[in-house]
Amino acid sequence: MTTVAQLLAARADDDHPAVLAESGSWSWREAVAAGAARAVLAERLRAPGPFHLGVMLPNIPEYLFWLNAAALAGAAVVGINPTRRGEALAADVRATDCQLIVTDEEGATVLEGLDLGVDTDRVLVVGTPGYEAHLADVRRDQAQARALVARAGEVTEDQLFLLLFTSGTTGTPKAVRCTQGRLATISKVAAPGYGYNRTSVCYCAMPLFHGNALMALWGPALFVGATVAVRPRFSASAFLDDVRRYRATMFNYVGKAVAYILATPERPDDADNTLVSGFGTEASLRDRKRFYQRFGCILLEGYGQSEGGATIHPARGMPKGALGRAPDGIDLAVVDPATGTECPPAVFDDEGRLRNAGEATGEIVNRSGKGGFEGYYGSPEAEAERTRNGWYWTGDLAYRDADGFFFFAGRRGDWLRVDSENFAAGPVETVLSRHPDLSVVAVYGVADTTTGVGDQVMAAVELRPGAAFDPDGFARWLADQPDLGTKWAPRFVRLSTELPQTATGKVTKVGLRAEGWDCTEEVWWRPAGAPGYRLLTADDRAALAAELAAVRAERV
Repeated sequence: MTTVAQLLAARADDDHPAVLAESGSWSWREAVAAGAARAVLAERLRAPGPFHLGVMLPNIPEYLFWLNAAALAGAAVVGINPTRRGEALAADVRATDCQLIVTDEEGATVLEGLDLGVDTDRVLVVGTPGYEAHLADVRRDQAQARALVARAGEVTEDQLFLLLFTSGTTGTPKAVRCTQGRLATISKVAAPGYGYNRTSVCYCAMPLFHGNALMALWGPALFVGATVAVRPRFSASAFLDDVRRYRATMFNYVGKAVAYILATPERPDDADNTLVSGFGTEASLRDRKRFYQRFGCILLEGYGQSEGGATIHPARGMPKGALGRAPDGIDLAVVDPATGTECPPAVFDDEGRLRNAGEATGEIVNRSGKGGFEGYYGSPEAEAERTRNGWYWTGDLAYRDADGFFFFAGRRGDWLRVDSENFAAGPVETVLSRHPDLSVVAVYGVADTTTGVGDQVMAAVELRPGAAFDPDGFARWLADQPDLGTKWAPRFVRLSTELPQTATGKVTKVGLRAEGWDCTEEVWWRPAGAPGYRLLTADDRAALAAELAAVRAERV
């Protein structure tokens, strides 16, 4: 095993391109030197307590330089989510014991007036005269920066390097611990697994404060000495132009980003690009096929978590839509979270459609132990919940076929209970995503207005550009889907202009569930006993609310 600091020190004299951005380009030699200068600055400003550096920046070269700085200084980068606001944002900073914060002018405005536990003179704002003066002072003593690189071997594998907040799709984000040794090991494994080599140009479409960008792109690129291309924020409309500008060969994604790229107007020369592969999670099988047909680029789905407690590796010959198998020697299972027993294998029809979703779906659990999970910072209760009974519980749902291939089925909060039948949202979303007019789909449960107990199925959808919702056609299409369970058809369909998402591009259902059918966007519904859908009116909403209140009152 080695450390991130040692990987960087090995690039100190490397003139191969390391960073590409609109603002310029830097070789590895220059990027390591930039990191060393900022490491000296951090050490000069260091205060008693955990050496934690909060970084709240978009995807700009400065973010990469501060990653280099923390690695060389033996400090930890706290990736602060810039989309958080108010007390929630302040609580993230306080909970991770940041002693310095690095941000830009936009971020400084967001942070202003918040109780961060960090003095205002310890908030470094990049691009300002004060920040440049700090760096100019450091650069006057190059020897100190060179000495820091030379001492990279003194940084140990167990030193904390990253605190990565979970995405918050189902609750309050938690800070995942990642040491120097763990990230170096992940990078060593991921580099050949994702096809990285020295000539790779890796376009970072996901934010650098999240594990997807650091563990699946930045770390492997560092390991092989490849090039990382960044833009401040992901833009579907600018994606192909960026790919061509930087001659990118690979990129990272989450499913919604792929859907947005595919929603951009097609051009005759879309396939004229340098892309070879993309890697990420939660892109539908249909979208992966369409992406290859349009751009000539293969999308590789994987499964892993910032926590590192469980991974699933793609395998040759695996069925369509599968994530892959568990690594050799790891007892990864699909378990009923209520009983702890293993779920039976998934059964498919001749066309590959799932026939026993209810009994086959469960939580992905590592029964070999906690794997690479190094804990949550300051959250012992959450850590204990993840590792109860000596197993690592992922919080993600899946089903597994008789050959051991896993298929993703959503998150633990995605369970629905309709008429005493339990099922996960993921298989329902898989069916609905096949509809030609739907671009993005989120399925969740809303209160059952007839009993006050259990759920009714609601789907929030984004339509493809130019498409219109045809309620009668949609009802007929649902009836024609042989793998749509008898309880799965949505009673409510919300037409959304843009589904809520986390900063990492994952759809979050917390707000959708809370609003239910009482929202400001257009909702179509199927009244009890009705064959098709009709528009939900204000009178309907009032009647449903009264019905729900009445049945709940009866149960008190």
